[in-house]
Amino acid sequence: MSKKDFFTYQAQTTPHPLAMEIDHAKGSYIYDTAGKKYLDFVAGVSACSLGHQHPRVVNAIKKQADQYLHVMVYGEYVQQPSVALAKLLAQHLPKSLQKTYLVNSGTEAIEGAMKLAKRTTGRTQFIAAKNAYHGNTQGSMSLMNFTERKEKFEPLLPNIDYIQFNNEADLQKITSQTAGVILETIQGGAGIIEPKNDYLNKVQQRCKAVGALFILDEIQPGFGRTGKLFGFEHYNCTPDILVMGKGMGGGMPIGAFSASEALMSTLQTNPKLGHITTFGGHPVIAAAALATLQEITETSLIQDTLAKEKLIRKQLQHPLIKEIRGKGLMLALLVETPEICSEIILKCQDKGLILFWLLFEANAIRITPPLTISENEILEGCEIILEVLNGL
Repeated sequence: MSKKDFFTYQAQTTPHPLAMEIDHAKGSYIYDTAGKKYLDFVAGVSACSLGHQHPRVVNAIKKQADQYLHVMVYGEYVQQPSVALAKLLAQHLPKSLQKTYLVNSGTEAIEGAMKLAKRTTGRTQFIAAKNAYHGNTQGSMSLMNFTERKEKFEPLLPNIDYIQFNNEADLQKITSQTAGVILETIQGGAGIIEPKNDYLNKVQQRCKAVGALFILDEIQPGFGRTGKLFGFEHYNCTPDILVMGKGMGGGMPIGAFSASEALMSTLQTNPKLGHITTFGGHPVIAAAALATLQEITETSLIQDTLAKEKLIRKQLQHPLIKEIRGKGLMLALLVETPEICSEIILKCQDKGLILFWLLFEANAIRITPPLTISENEILEGCEIILEVLNGL
């Protein structure tokens, strides 16, 4: 197999993919076919929460693969890994988020949450934030206000309005016509922007006042990345529907949305099969997600993210770094121009460090390493970044 085959037979998403040829990955490192190793400061865009080939996850996958793979569409048979995963999630979530629907990806979880909000409120309007990213299927894409990425796929869902994240005056746009307000707990693609001045609580109160559902997208912040199991725990609020994905699977594809028994039961009737999925809750993937959640909640990984954040902030002090945004291991370095941003990312890759871009903030460099990254590995990566900065 060759790089030529990659470009010949596999569909591409951009004209110029990085096209690194992967041989294997272990811990915090990815190795290419030439034997070069790269320290991973991106973790598959926050998906590989326990690094690469974590023994607990790999063992869970192997054990389940020896028992059974897919046996029936979601929700019909009792499959131990998916039941155990939903139960453990309930033990770590508020009482109002006790029921979980397992799906295949974050964007499908957003779609399910939107359907649930429409089904339970009888309304059709959604409010999303400007520069939000919730996925790329057509419902999720409808929540994005970036015309350049949407216009070739229109018409998408109607009746979507947008508010500026952290702008309290915009909350008046949430009315008795609104089915749900969907926000990222921390805006990722917009530049790792945290809520300020009790913003999310104010959104929640406005939703309660008008009978809309408050939906939080934790696809990136969730599963320990911010120093709490879920990011909303920092911000004095509890969503009506919680959406998760990415780091949930420890490197395997999964998503989910959680809500109360009362809300979730509406997907069972009138009509039946309100949301259906063939492979949601797949036993092998659920086993991997269960092992991931157990490892995150039974160790000091969550608390350690805040100490690791402090170390990164301490090390990455440089005149070319204007700001470091974010919380825990969901961080962004802000530099002066998009050109400097790209130069840093590409030169760091040449020196064996993987960094990445953000969707909408062209001056930002993503730093979202595995939660398992060691202090020495952090120091190693920061040293490479500083070396590149000093050479610009």
